Amino acid sequence: MVTCYLRYEIDPRQTREFEHYARLWIPLVERFGGRHHGYFLPHEGANDIAIALFTFDSLADYETYRERAAADADCQAAFAYARRTGCIRRYERSFMRPVFDGPSTDDTFVV
Repeated sequence: MVTCYLRYEIDPRQTREFEHYARLWIPLVERFGGRHHGYFLPHEGANDIAIALFTFDSLADYETYRERAAADADCQAAFAYARRTGCIRRYERSFMRPVFDGPSTDDTFVV
């Protein structure tokens, strides 16, 4: 399992537009096999940072999603909306693996 962590720098004057963009993407990620965990918009603190989290079973599944999204009209419309409104200044993407309660599944770590 791999979780994509997206950290956006948004235009604080365009928060409503960014929220619309976020609502466009949640079903799109899920259409292509991902599990979206939501977007997190500024509330207290910095007013120009937003986060999104979504998970795929593997990095290969994520890459398939990216390829399919590049050819999908709804995904391209969402990208165009963000460009047109200027709600996203920049973003960075990281990939994380979850750690849950219980025994480790990694046999390389011995106490």
